[in-house]
Amino acid sequence: MDNLAAEFEAERGRLRGLAYRMLGSAAEADDAVQEAWLRLNRVDSVGNLAAWLTTVVSRVCLDVLRSRKARREDPFEVLPEPVADADPAGEVELADSVGRALLVVLAALGPAERVAFVLHDLFAVPFDRIAPVLDRTPVAAKKLASRARQRVRGTSPLPPADLARHRRVVDAFLAAARGGDLGELLDVLAPDVVRRADPAALPVGAALEARGARAVAEETQVFGKRAQFAEPALVDGAVGVVVAPRGRLLLALAVTVDGERVAAYDVIADPARLAALRITLL
Repeated sequence: MDNLAAEFEAERGRLRGLAYRMLGSAAEADDAVQEAWLRLNRVDSVGNLAAWLTTVVSRVCLDVLRSRKARREDPFEVLPEPVADADPAGEVELADSVGRALLVVLAALGPAERVAFVLHDLFAVPFDRIAPVLDRTPVAAKKLASRARQRVRGTSPLPPADLARHRRVVDAFLAAARGGDLGELLDVLAPDVVRRADPAALPVGAALEARGARAVAEETQVFGKRAQFAEPALVDGAVGVVVAPRGRLLLALAVTVDGERVAAYDVIADPARLAALRITLL
């Protein structure tokens, strides 16, 4: 039993990472891993422990995802203002390590697509081992992963050079926002930049529109703490930003780039508008 426990502990980190990518919740990922340990203690012997545990955790996660869908619950609901110290089970760090944009995109997949994609594309599990998890043939599992891949990895109508330039500008804007440096913000914002926002993204009474580099930069200094939870992503095919504390979508920024500066951006926080966006990875 001591040897088995030691072997299981050696797999725990990988299993937790697998379950977190599937479920997007540190607490639920820990529950899935614990369930695998309980099931392991009920079997007489296991040939390939790593493969067996991967299968069990994946099936548990698939059941959780299907249960969510049946209850029509979305675990990636809009959250209140993010608070860095409200971090159950180190979920902020987990989201940082996995990638917030990836977690947001994975949340839009169906249960079987998500499991197939995570197992194959992120953990290199072959389709003949994925198929029994999903109760599908290897060919069907491969099609699920392919369909998920198309939804995860977005395309843009922009030429590659323009896409790279827009990414560079958005990265510079996020870096300046995280640092709160007024000079750096002014450098990356166009003089006549316009910021528009949904009411849900702003304090009560705040203006829905701000104009001019200094006004937008000073405002960004105040609200810049959200930038620590932000990552670039494709938002409706253009380089934008997702703000996702603990991997849960809070806001999206649709950014307009002109030359080497941000000319405008819309802060989208209304749940209906967020749900209508096509968010994919760069």
